Amino acid sequence: MTELEKRTMAKVSARLVPFLMLCYFVAYLDRVNVGFAGLTMRKDLALSNAAFGLASGIFFLTYFVFEVPSNLFLHRFGASKWIARIMLTWGLVSGANAFVQGEHSFYLVRLLLGAAEAGFFPGIIFYLTLWFPGTYRARIVAWFMAAIPASTVIGAPMSSLLLYLDGIGGLKGWQWLFIVEAIPALILSVVVYFYLTDRPKDARWLAPDERGWLTARLAAEEQQRMAAEHIPVGQALRDWRVLMLALVYFGAVAANYGIGFWLPQIVQSFGGLSKFEIGLITAIPYLVGTITMVLWGRRSDRVMERKGHVAIPLAVAAVGIALAGLVSDPLLKMALLSIAGFGVFANLPVFWTLPAAFLSGASAAAGIAIINALGNLAGFVGPYAMGWIRDATGSFSGGLYLIGAFALIGSLAVMVLRHDTRLEHAPVQEAAE
Repeated sequence: MTELEKRTMAKVSARLVPFLMLCYFVAYLDRVNVGFAGLTMRKDLALSNAAFGLASGIFFLTYFVFEVPSNLFLHRFGASKWIARIMLTWGLVSGANAFVQGEHSFYLVRLLLGAAEAGFFPGIIFYLTLWFPGTYRARIVAWFMAAIPASTVIGAPMSSLLLYLDGIGGLKGWQWLFIVEAIPALILSVVVYFYLTDRPKDARWLAPDERGWLTARLAAEEQQRMAAEHIPVGQALRDWRVLMLALVYFGAVAANYGIGFWLPQIVQSFGGLSKFEIGLITAIPYLVGTITMVLWGRRSDRVMERKGHVAIPLAVAAVGIALAGLVSDPLLKMALLSIAGFGVFANLPVFWTLPAAFLSGASAAAGIAIINALGNLAGFVGPYAMGWIRDATGSFSGGLYLIGAFALIGSLAVMVLRHDTRLEHAPVQEAAE
């Protein structure tokens, strides 16, 4: 590695990664804070478990519909404008959750939130491919996606404390939760517009030699991918590898949201815990996930191995979640779910190196979006299935078995794929220029 490369990548990482982590932290918190609101919201609005699960997951139906168009608009208009638009609209809609009156208005607002947020995550993943060469991507995506578990590590106690605002200003605690946690997205939408630079060639905060090196390195990688296989946008949307990756991601998302939306109520079922204590205990598996996600992503980059680094965590998640359904002891259940926390989150940053190895340009924007859109349908299936099974059986165990099975399918599916890590490297001679 040359001194120029070290200097350039240090600048790019320092400028983009912490800020994008903050944006995703806010996005994910606004997406899943309904899990904590549900501790009191369900009773206030007389929602059944099935209705709450449906409202939690219905977000992903409109998210699915608008995902690919949103990412293509980002490719056309640039990240700064499009991501700012996404954050503004989702902040407004997320705050509107505070004013729902029953299950039908709750369904409507969640559908609108899915449409508003569609394209944010795959847009950022695509944006990172415009700034980071292949050999950096697992660790960089790991840092970015660490915002997912970190949002619960920090957000769980914070959200539970907001529930104590019950009665202030004539509002319920869960209403204050939605209002307060929507404000950061509105503020950041303005910051994003002025702060993000769309492409390296436009980065005036890089020195000319740094801009030149990064632009050439990324262009060399794209040329190498296209020389190996050029995939038009239309073909990318039906490529069997894209669809298989969507199946893998379906298993990963099912484990993530199936647990995420219901874990506060699983912990509440232990009995005798205050809202704040529920928040602290809920955060434990996510703390494990935050740490291991970063370490696992760095390890994948170091050994340049991808498939096993996706399959192993998903298998661990499947076993941990399923076993948690078998036990009733609260301490043992949380220990198993904490072990599963490694599996649920560690696979994610490595997973997103897989499509970037064979897709480029507009095809990458579309392919990444369709993988994310199809995979995130599990965000509808998982929470709704958990609520329906809970109503039917009076227990969370059946739902945990189902979520574990989805994660196992994802683990097996990724092993079917071929993956050539050489496509993540630009030719050495070109990269050094």
